Amino acid sequence: MSMVEGGMREQKFCVACGERLDFLAEVCPKCGVRQPRFPEGQFQGRLSRRIAAALFAIFLGTFGVHKFYLGKVGMGILYLLFFWTGIPTLVGIIEGIIYLTKSDDAFEVEHPQSRPV
Repeated sequence: MSMVEGGMREQKFCVACGERLDFLAEVCPKCGVRQPRFPEGQFQGRLSRRIAAALFAIFLGTFGVHKFYLGKVGMGILYLLFFWTGIPTLVGIIEGIIYLTKSDDAFEVEHPQSRPV
């Protein structure tokens, strides 16, 4: 791990030469081999969290499942109270599309992870 802007940044190893790299490195500076996006055994949790929230919003947004998943229980209950109007369905689809088009960092800023998922 290395310090970057007051926080810890994950590292990985080059698949060809074993050189230590920044987790986001696309090419090894030592051997020039392109690195896979997610090395074997490593996985960026916030990507799956963003996509899971988007799928919940699109397919189960009527009942506010995505709001409960993101820890916004009050909004989830509001969706449940008004599911019969169809408005939460439309809003859920729109929110799902927005979640899919946001960057991972923008999603994390708006919906910080307060508990392990």
